[in-house]
Amino acid sequence: MTGLAEATTGSAGVDALVAWSIGGTAVATLVTMVWRALRRISGPVEEFLEDWNGSPARPGVAARPSMMQRVGALESAVGDIKHELHPNSGSSLRDVADRIEAAVATPPPSGS
Repeated sequence: MTGLAEATTGSAGVDALVAWSIGGTAVATLVTMVWRALRRISGPVEEFLEDWNGSPARPGVAARPSMMQRVGALESAVGDIKHELHPNSGSSLRDVADRIEAAVATPPPSGS
C-alpha cells in the first residue's frame, strides 16, 4: 500500500474526464490569478508611462509635457540662474552687487 487511496469510478473514461476537469480547473485558476496580478500592476505602470511621455491637450484638460521637456526646461532655468551668479558683461546680478559693493566701500569725497 502506498499510503494514498486510489479513488476510481470504475470507468476509465470517467476517471480520465474527472482528472482532466480537475487539471483544467487548476490551470484556469492559475491563469485568473496571474491575470488579476498583471491588471493590478498595469495601472501604475500606465500612469508612470503617461507621466513620462506626457499627454496632448484634450477638451477641458491642458497638455502635459513629457519628462524630457520638463528636464529641458529645468536645464534652461538653471542656465539662466548661473548666468546671473557669475560676472559677465555687466548685466548680471553679480555685476550689480559688485558695483554696489564698490560704491559703498569707497569713502565719499571730502570737501563738502
